[in-house]
Amino acid sequence: MPDATPDTSTVLPALPALSAQAERLIELGVHEIAGLSADEIRTFAAETDGEGALLAVHPDRAPASALAPLLRRDGKPGFVVLDMPDVDEFRPSAVEVPDTPLYVVTGVDRGDHMADWSPDEALPALTKEDRTPLLLTEGIHWVLQEPAALERNRCFMTIGSRLRKPNGSMDARTPAIWISNGTGRDGRERRNAPKVGWCWWNNRHTWLGFASTTGRRA
Repeated sequence: MPDATPDTSTVLPALPALSAQAERLIELGVHEIAGLSADEIRTFAAETDGEGALLAVHPDRAPASALAPLLRRDGKPGFVVLDMPDVDEFRPSAVEVPDTPLYVVTGVDRGDHMADWSPDEALPALTKEDRTPLLLTEGIHWVLQEPAALERNRCFMTIGSRLRKPNGSMDARTPAIWISNGTGRDGRERRNAPKVGWCWWNNRHTWLGFASTTGRRA
């Protein structure tokens, strides 16, 4: 396991109140994607004790492919890389997600101190800290509510979502959210746009931390 990167991370703003997050999701039309009414989301936010927590929609209701285009940076919409057409098949792995349309995610952290670690190295370290990695959809929700969570050279992986292959083994791709450089198949017009992509399970990247949470509850 590598040494932790010196803590030079940005202090991110606190998440808005759940009521404000609910309005943000409604403004973006996430409730319609999830088959929920605006009142259902407002009621959940009003009745849930979640100071400092992230409001999330279950991935079965609002998949990554539908959420990614709602991201914005420099006025450019988010996108999923072309070689990840199966993005919605990446499911919670070794993560217990409440069996409810809406839930809250507590103690969200970007994991900057784990930059230049591989997912294989980061996962046991998170477990030792009593934390679990974020799902891809949770990471998108976080950036929707707090765009500052996505910084150039301070982006993050969401290794709570994995794809199991037909033979039972895990796909070596692991989801991440970062900022496009507008190169290759991304296209120059997407430079600086939020990007949902993947990295190999055993690879390290100096600009990717590992987003995680202290827990989830309905």
